[in-house]
Amino acid sequence: MEIRPVRPDDLRDLFEIDGTIRSAHYLHVDQSGEGLGLGWKLEERLLRSPLVLSNPLGDDLTFLLKQIVSGIDEGLALVAEHEKLPVALLLARQEPQFGALRLAEVRVDFDFRRQGLATALLYMAIAAGRDQKLRAVGAEIRTDNAPAAHLFAKCGFELTGIDTCRHTNHDLVKESATTFWYAKLD
Repeated sequence: MEIRPVRPDDLRDLFEIDGTIRSAHYLHVDQSGEGLGLGWKLEERLLRSPLVLSNPLGDDLTFLLKQIVSGIDEGLALVAEHEKLPVALLLARQEPQFGALRLAEVRVDFDFRRQGLATALLYMAIAAGRDQKLRAVGAEIRTDNAPAAHLFAKCGFELTGIDTCRHTNHDLVKESATTFWYAKLD
């Protein structure tokens, strides 16, 4: 297994990484109070039915990936290879105005999960952020992706916020809001 920067000739093969999200749990958001006294509580619960979401690389991520790999945008694009085939990807954009590296994508092929690849990629992103003298590495994940929440917590990221309005009000009924996570580097 080798983890290295993505090269332009890797781009077409990265679409073969099976980034399917599978989860039996979600983080339930319980909102209380009002106005400035508003508060949230998160609790892990079973989903009504297990989540299986195909999660292909979309147009926005593909564009960002090409921008970073070609050097047009500042960021980090890492690929993990097994027998010359890509099995994991980390994509992050530098946000100098916030002194942060913002993770846009972390995906590990379904057949290679639970082997520490995502953990290694996140630690490499944290190291890159420190090398660039940034103050944090940030990420956004949906509450219906409990495996990602566990991964970020394990790697030292702190849950710093919840956005219940980013998508539609129906997302809360579908057990999905956005959570914000940061690994502080200073």
